[in-house]
Order: sequence, then C-alpha cells, then structure tokens
Amino acid sequence: MKSFYHFLMKYRQAKNIDDITAFANNAYEDHGFPKQSSSYHEISSYLEMNGNYLDNMSVFDQAWDLYIHMEG
Repeated sequence: MKSFYHFLMKYRQAKNIDDITAFANNAYEDHGFPKQSSSYHEISSYLEMNGNYLDNMSVFDQAWDLYIHMEG
C-alpha cells in the first residue's frame, strides 16, 4: 500500500482547487508531514498539532476515505 502522502500527491494541481487539492498542495509544502506513514492515527495526530493549513479535519477524513477505498 502506498503511503497516504504518496496517494494525496496525485491531487496536487495549480488550477481547479477544491478542499482536497488545497490540502495536497499544502501537505507538499509541509516538510514535517509524515510522508512514509499509512497510519490514520499518526497522520491525524500530526495534522491536529501542525496542520494549521486545514480549516477543518473533515477534509483529511474525506481524503482518508478516498485513500482507503482506492488503495486498500
């Protein structure tokens, strides 16, 4: 299974920015993001403490659901 970060990077783009694309763009710029992790709890804990670029954790939950359905 790919890491969540690797999965999320396919949503990066400069145009047509929705919430998940904005999350992907910001995660790319976040050098502390747990790039090798596939753990929901590790990533959500990190984002709760460091993800000031997320207006709402529900965006992470939406992206995680896509990750589980496409990668799992």
